[in-house]
Amino acid sequence: MKKTYVLHFDQSNYDKPIVYRLIKEYDLVFNILRAVILPKKESYLAMEISGEPSLMEQGLDYLVKQGVKVESINKSVKRNEQVCIHCGACTAICPTGALSIERPSMLVSFHPEECTACGLCVKACPPRAMEVSF
Repeated sequence: MKKTYVLHFDQSNYDKPIVYRLIKEYDLVFNILRAVILPKKESYLAMEISGEPSLMEQGLDYLVKQGVKVESINKSVKRNEQVCIHCGACTAICPTGALSIERPSMLVSFHPEECTACGLCVKACPPRAMEVSF
């Protein structure tokens, strides 16, 4: 299971090794997408978390008990088939392999289940066929 979350920290917990315990105790893997950490102010951490569903639930419960506000971000990337010209520009930038060129047809195929909605393909697509939706 893989989901994207924004973790909101406050003045009492921004400087504690809370996220570290997600790895150590709950065997979760995370990818930090964006972070704003300000001393003694509200801070946030946007991250993609993956792991076993039951362990992920336990890890998220742990965060809440530590005073972290957990916000689920539901976003996905969609391809507009009428706009796509199958140029392949998106395949070169896709970090997960969700976009690939099929041989010998040279058509671009999109596998949404492998997509992490990072949005890199949106910027790379000349005809703007790729879109991020929340």
